Amino acid sequence: MYVVILAGGAGTRLWPRSRMAHPKQFTDIIGSGRSLIQATVDRVDGYVPRENIYVITGKAYKELATAQLAELPLTNIIGEPSGRNTAPAIGLACVLLQRSDPQAVVAFLPADHVVQDLEKFRAALTSAQEAARAGYLVTLGIKPQSPHTGYGYIKRNHQIGVMNGLPVFEVAQFLEKPDRETAEKFLQDDGYYWNGGIFVTRVDTMLNEMAWQLPALYANLQKIKAALGTDKEKHVLADTWSEMPSISIDYGVMEHAQKVAVVPLDAGWNDVGSWSALEEVVPKDDDGNCLIGGENLGIDVSGSIVAGNKRFIALIGVEDLVVVDTDDALLIGRKSEMQKVKDVVKRLREMGRHDLL
Repeated sequence: MYVVILAGGAGTRLWPRSRMAHPKQFTDIIGSGRSLIQATVDRVDGYVPRENIYVITGKAYKELATAQLAELPLTNIIGEPSGRNTAPAIGLACVLLQRSDPQAVVAFLPADHVVQDLEKFRAALTSAQEAARAGYLVTLGIKPQSPHTGYGYIKRNHQIGVMNGLPVFEVAQFLEKPDRETAEKFLQDDGYYWNGGIFVTRVDTMLNEMAWQLPALYANLQKIKAALGTDKEKHVLADTWSEMPSISIDYGVMEHAQKVAVVPLDAGWNDVGSWSALEEVVPKDDDGNCLIGGENLGIDVSGSIVAGNKRFIALIGVEDLVVVDTDDALLIGRKSEMQKVKDVVKRLREMGRHDLL
């Protein structure tokens, strides 16, 4: 089995820690001592050999990824010429792996997730691997913990078997992000899962789906495949990449694929999509505060998230705040308003403050 870690994206909702030059996946957001991408590698290190772990990231981040993941072979860290969403990145990984292992099974993992139960995560991957060998495109369906409206959902159909001791279901439908009322209904029905963007497949299965669902993308992948290992490889990749459709694997392939399966996952998963999400993955003190790094003092402080840096932070008589300190910026706001961080980033861009982006 192979693992490909998808490490594109800027993570603007976690500004000011996540920046264009040093995005979310390369940052220790939860105070574990490891960046999110390092933790993702740790999650599969030993489960698969290190030489079977690949990273696809933007070319601007290749050097950063190489520095943080020195344990991986240098050739396993691949820089995309530009961000074109997940379908082209997954297709590129498939044609690269197909050269040496035409029926390789590969797990595609986002680089910026938190998983708290390693044993359950690996067990689900093993189940998904068995289903993938049987010709299924497999996704891990996250067991919902709340009526979340920020995730897409997966509706399961009948059970197709038990693999590695876990039930595997046929996917009935991928669903868009719901409104609150619909999300409440999904939560009450155990047949729905959050779509965490984790996929397991044989490379030939994925490429066959791309051939009929995304023929233009597939044609470009074949050009790249033909140039691999030649002196034209870099030139062809750069030229062809600009012609790639920018489309996610969900929309481009998974929603209309022929054989799609879901393995339920209940392993403390979180995509840490905002600062307020940290209270779901970081232990709280007796007053319900999440304290992450730095030195701080709170008097009559409750329900707050404090991500310190170099400065001493003192808080008095506040509740439900988020405080994030960095060398050049300080974010303070209500937990309930953290979705507006993206508006701060937008305003900074309009102001021309690229030094803060």
